[in-house]
Amino acid sequence: MGAFLDKPKTEKHNAHGEGNGLRYGLSSMQGWRVEMEDAHNAMPGLPAQGMADWAFFAVYDGHAGSRVAHYCSKHLLEHIFSAGSGLLGTDNDSDDSTADPISPVCLTVEAVKTGIRSGFLHIDEHMRSCNGMDRSGSTAVGVLLSPDHLFFINCGDSRAVLYRNARVCFSTLDHKPCNPQEKERIQNAGGSVMIQRVNGSLAVSRALGDFDYKCVDGKGQTEQLVSPEPDVFEMVRSPELDQFVVLACDGIWDVMSNEELCEFVRSRLEVSHDLERVCNELVDTCLHKGSRDNMSVVLVCFPNAPQISEEAVRKDADLNKHLESRVEEMLSGSGEEAIPDLVTVMRNLSAANIPNLPPGGGLASKRSLIEAVYQDLNPPGEEDGNGADLEDPW
Repeated sequence: MGAFLDKPKTEKHNAHGEGNGLRYGLSSMQGWRVEMEDAHNAMPGLPAQGMADWAFFAVYDGHAGSRVAHYCSKHLLEHIFSAGSGLLGTDNDSDDSTADPISPVCLTVEAVKTGIRSGFLHIDEHMRSCNGMDRSGSTAVGVLLSPDHLFFINCGDSRAVLYRNARVCFSTLDHKPCNPQEKERIQNAGGSVMIQRVNGSLAVSRALGDFDYKCVDGKGQTEQLVSPEPDVFEMVRSPELDQFVVLACDGIWDVMSNEELCEFVRSRLEVSHDLERVCNELVDTCLHKGSRDNMSVVLVCFPNAPQISEEAVRKDADLNKHLESRVEEMLSGSGEEAIPDLVTVMRNLSAANIPNLPPGGGLASKRSLIEAVYQDLNPPGEEDGNGADLEDPW
């Protein structure tokens, strides 16, 4: 179930880029976990696959180690787009992931969906056959974009959402052991669901790797306790309405709903064009809302994404100034009394009616600002520490 640090690691890995009319930013942070097990893909074009006008983005949430997650981030596309992966529904079982790629002219929607599914099954079997693969596993959530379609891919409990026409238009479905269809497969394979986990241990019912849960005799690859089969959903692109896609691991979704996250991202896009900054603010907000897991997010913006609003920028600046002044008042007004600690400051602010806080993030989204102001006015001494403050999100 994972072990935790005494203090979260808040250093972030960031990247950004653009291509094919798309802009993307990403952020990942280890947080409270003892190891960073996430990985990702961000490819705004796929020239190596002969599909320069296609794009692929994904998040892999590893567990019990990072090896499967990192292997999939490097090789999953090879298995999906190689001729041997069955992109056109072939039965070629070759392990040669360097086979000539299929021409995109030949692809139908069903061929792509079949290829994605075959690629997942193929890479899972390939990893099983490799000597030295450990017992780790990984979820995978992604979006493959053709010029005309969006192919959403999910295996596990990471999640993708599409924000279209100012609302959450689509979300992938989490694969949890308690879901009736998943539970039935687990029980048919001789397993059980206890404390919402497979055999009381694994919190996801579909994943790549996790081969200890894939050794039931007489059951096929997709009939095991844990299945590597992804759900694949296809949607026709709507250039005038599509705004952004968010891919994130459960460290994000544990503390934000689909609507909260998308409204938060929308509000941040109205004050900043920097997608790395938007992703960093989202990750920090989730940490301050109580997430204890690794956190990774990829934000993909379409040309019709929310644009910077002068009014939103002004309101955000006014909000920051208001919070800074409130913190200064609390510290300067303490007089001979002990200076309130950061948790007390946050609790006092949360009890106040503060307008224009970012939707979905609330005061937690301004925690980093408040903490910086607090420490500037009251530099930490030997008895001060951020660990306890961060652990208690008021």
